[in-house]
Formats: sequence, C-alpha cells, structure tokens
Amino acid sequence: METSGGAPETMMADIPPSQTVYINNLNTKINKQEMKLTLYCLCSQYGPILDVVALKTAKMRGQAFIVFKEISAAIAAVRALQGFPLFDKPMRLSYAKSKSDAVAKLDGTFMELKKRQMQEKKAAVKDAAQKKQKKQDGTPAGVPAAAPCPTEAPKVSGTGSATPNHLLFVENLPTNTTDVMLAVLFRQFPGYKEVRLVPGKEGIAFAEFENEQAASVALNALNGYRIVPEHPMQISYAKR
Repeated sequence: METSGGAPETMMADIPPSQTVYINNLNTKINKQEMKLTLYCLCSQYGPILDVVALKTAKMRGQAFIVFKEISAAIAAVRALQGFPLFDKPMRLSYAKSKSDAVAKLDGTFMELKKRQMQEKKAAVKDAAQKKQKKQDGTPAGVPAAAPCPTEAPKVSGTGSATPNHLLFVENLPTNTTDVMLAVLFRQFPGYKEVRLVPGKEGIAFAEFENEQAASVALNALNGYRIVPEHPMQISYAKR
C-alpha cells in the first residue's frame, strides 16, 4: 500500500520519528533559495524550524532536509504534508536516518558528532590514498561525498484595513516572497481563489476568496503567521 505521495508506508516504519524530516521528489527546476523559503513557509506551520537544507548538487537534486525543534512538530508535518503538491510535484516525506548538526548543537552532542565526522573523513582520505596507490596496479579508484548548507531570511513593510469582504490585504511579507509561497499558505482554506503580489510594492499582496466567510477563516488563522521569524504577516480586509 502507498501513501498519497507515492512512497510506500513501510519506508517510514523502519525509521523512528526524529526532528529531521527528509523530503524528496521536489521540483528540480525551482531556484534553490525559493525552494528553501517555500519549504520553510510550508513546514513552519507545524512548529519552530532550526534549519532547512536544500542542495543543488547532482547527488541531492530534488531533495531537502527540514530540521524541527521538536519531534512532535516533525511528526505533524510528515502526516499533513505527505503527497502535498509543491510546484506541481507531490512531496514524499520520511524521517532522516541520522541526527542533523542543528539538533546536535541543541542537545550538546555536536562536538562528539564532529569528532566522529572528522575520524570518518580521515579514514576516507586514507582509503582514497590507498586506492590511488592500487590504481597504478590496475585497481579502480573510489567515490566522493557532499556537504551541508545554511538558511537566510529577508525584510519588508506596508498598510490597510476595511469592512469584512472576500478580498484580503496582506502586508509585512519578506522581500523574497513569491506568489507560489503565498498560494501554498492560503490554498489550504476552503473558498480560496488566488493570491497576487502588488507589482512595484515590496511586501504587499492580495488574497482572494469566494466569499467573506471563507476570507474571514483564512484571516483569523494566518494573521500574525511568520513566514520567517522577523516578519509576522499582517492581514486585514482590503478596502473597496
């Protein structure tokens, strides 16, 4: 039997829940920074995030790691977002097999983890040297590895307020916000029609719903929501 994302349910049965969630089947045509911000925006609804790692190396294309502060948040995200269509591709989520640097720093095992990684690196270098030596006798050489990556966050401002109606005015959005990122948030609510950024005006957008009731539900749920920690969204009814 498969989940809505097409990944077998048994895949996660072997890996116990952890704070780090592994995501694959991501759209490889999307810019790395936009993908990281969109994943942060989508996943931070379930709890505080320590790190988002999305690399563009050949080995890591279409994959990412989301590091949550708490396991309960990671579990909620995996359950809610399994198969979620992000950039027209259903996400596949599972728990990471190893602890991330961010979690290791939080629980005090970071130095121990780094020490082990250094030992593994030294062993790999030694192994590569031995293989290089053997290559001269006709033996094939070894393979390389990959490395981690940090996250960033931007700035903004705006204005607005009116009597309840179907159109919402959204402000105080980060500068890197895209229509897709906002759509990911607002389309979860019944009656959603579209979102559109205001051209030439940073940090401002409109979210349209079928009626006033649908717009009110989204406003109450998302007003104050932080796409990035420094920018709580300010949502009000648009003036007409």
